[in-house]
Amino acid sequence: MSQPVKGRIHSTENFGTVDGPGVRFIVFMQGCKMRCQFCHNPDTWKIGGGREVTTDEILEEALRFKGYWGDKGGITISGGEPLLQPEFLTDLFKKAKEHGIHTTIDTCGRPFTYEEPFFSQFNELMKYTDLLLFDLKHIDNQGHKELTMNPNDSILEMAHYLSEIDKPVWVRHVLVPERTDYDEYLIRLDDFIKTLKNVDKVEVLPYHTMGIFKWEDMGLDYPLVGIDPPTQERVDNAKKLLHVDEYQKYLTR
Repeated sequence: MSQPVKGRIHSTENFGTVDGPGVRFIVFMQGCKMRCQFCHNPDTWKIGGGREVTTDEILEEALRFKGYWGDKGGITISGGEPLLQPEFLTDLFKKAKEHGIHTTIDTCGRPFTYEEPFFSQFNELMKYTDLLLFDLKHIDNQGHKELTMNPNDSILEMAHYLSEIDKPVWVRHVLVPERTDYDEYLIRLDDFIKTLKNVDKVEVLPYHTMGIFKWEDMGLDYPLVGIDPPTQERVDNAKKLLHVDEYQKYLTR
């Protein structure tokens, strides 16, 4: 008898409506190597934290809510960073597919590499993944380092690879004043997205301050003190420059 596949999660959410199509059961994985200045879940950063669960336990919990998902809903794995635990995701999604469940991963893409064993694990995971919510934090490499303490080279590599294998993607971009909310960066990001053939949707996510209390509770200095959320005018400008209205293929895919 094979050993159950285990992973470390932070929490779950039963009725998510903003993390993929339809109503979603969301699993927030524990562990992330990015240090995004705007992160509203810094409590998911610690690798080895959270609680240990098996894929069977998570699937059993998710199936309790399957009746609420309708035709479009399903399971979304978020974080933290899901791709730090590829074996757990693959086993969970493989079992989910046996129940006809739509599967989605919300990722920043930073763990991606063509090196083994990750690349083979990633390709196996993609067999059971219907959609990726791909968080492109900053198109400029130096800006990305300042914003997340990590470069974006492997992230852009993953974006190109997903395009090569035609895996459906929703691009998500957090609009942060004084960080990403500059027309130059938005135009460059739009140019990059245009090189991809698999983007079904582009979402502009306005920066918010609702996670500051977590930084304070953890004794961390919040790096964006004094920066307010973008105005509606700037949000509309970003949507225009990123041609958000043109990416609606997901409705018919």
